[in-house]
Amino acid sequence: MLPLEGITVVALEQAVAAPFASRQLADLGARVVKVEKVDGGDFARAYDAGVRGGLGTHFAWLNRSKESVAVDLKTDEGRAILDDLIAGADVFLQNLAPGAADRLGFGAARLRERDPRLIVVDMSGYGASGPYRDKRAYDMLVQAEAGLISVTGTPETPVKAGTPVSDIAAGMYAFSDMRDRVSH
Repeated sequence: MLPLEGITVVALEQAVAAPFASRQLADLGARVVKVEKVDGGDFARAYDAGVRGGLGTHFAWLNRSKESVAVDLKTDEGRAILDDLIAGADVFLQNLAPGAADRLGFGAARLRERDPRLIVVDMSGYGASGPYRDKRAYDMLVQAEAGLISVTGTPETPVKAGTPVSDIAAGMYAFSDMRDRVSH
């Protein structure tokens, strides 16, 4: 038996950071339900076509062992489906643009009020407070801001690290937090 068997995670996620975190939970036995957009799903599906069936290699790497459902969250029916999924979950993870989950009705405060035992993890590039809280972040931007590209390229030609190290680090921190909270 794996340590997180019996735990259900609903993940409204895309790209790398949140999918990496939920993939770690799935690897430990959690049931992870990935909620994707109806018009193409997670954009990481199309990063490349390196995997049989046309899936992007990043997508396949980050989403193994997960279930997936496409839901139109712009409709009442779609939001009701997500509400039902969350009602049966132990963890809700999302990494939408800042404020998007709140606008859709799935903000942490509302979800915790409805179910105080639910672990809610909102991943964002710059946190919930501070001057950059409303800004979107992506791996290359964070690598540049942190100075990492200055050591992977040359002074004339800075270069991003070959792997999405900022996203992976964010995902690992989120995973560690969720794993510790689910285990208690």
